[in-house]
Amino acid sequence: MTWLRSLIFNACFFALTGVLAVASVPLLLVDRHGLRRMGIFWARATLLLLRVVVGARLEVRGGQLFGGRVVAAKHQSAIDTMLFYLLASDPAYVMKAELMAVPIYGRLSRHQKMIVVDRKGGASALKRMMRDAQDAVDAGRQIVIFPQGTRTAPGADASAVPYQPGVAALYQALKLPVTPVALNSGIVWGRRSFAKRSGTIIVEILPDIPAGLPRAEFMRTLEAAIEGATSRLEAEGTRGG
Repeated sequence: MTWLRSLIFNACFFALTGVLAVASVPLLLVDRHGLRRMGIFWARATLLLLRVVVGARLEVRGGQLFGGRVVAAKHQSAIDTMLFYLLASDPAYVMKAELMAVPIYGRLSRHQKMIVVDRKGGASALKRMMRDAQDAVDAGRQIVIFPQGTRTAPGADASAVPYQPGVAALYQALKLPVTPVALNSGIVWGRRSFAKRSGTIIVEILPDIPAGLPRAEFMRTLEAAIEGATSRLEAEGTRGG
């Protein structure tokens, strides 16, 4: 039954996450790649739990992400924050400043040199974010940003949770193509949902949006690419379920 599978999964997942968080603390004494490898293990272990307990699996279309680039992804589920440990060679997530205050998690994130966005910090905070983003690209890392800034439910109208200007700021400042990513993870693991359902989480890496477009055109192109592909993947996942 769905509720029993969900109960078992949630108990195992939170226990796993807690143990790995504590086990990660000594890795603060070494370079950030130790924590990156722990993130890979966390993602793989969570997917194994989903497959064995819930009957859900992952399908990736388009291959992995390498080299310095900006990746703009749909965000429907907590699992999205793990998946790019597997999809990207060295991800640098753009994270809200509030998350840095979370015990252990914030310290681990800082050690991995994640990119902090402080919406209340004004121009100085924006400059710091851009400097950190440039450093990440120069190091050959993939900047992963969820352009709507929060998780959305499958089928939700993008106008209700609009695309934020941060992704456009990165696009213009870094002068790089942006790789859109669509997914349907919310069908299996919904936003703030106890229930976890069987099915296939599909992640699709879409063609790059070239550098140099005007800001408004870039935002329209990005939203159309992600929302169109996401709707297609949601329909496919619903039929499959």
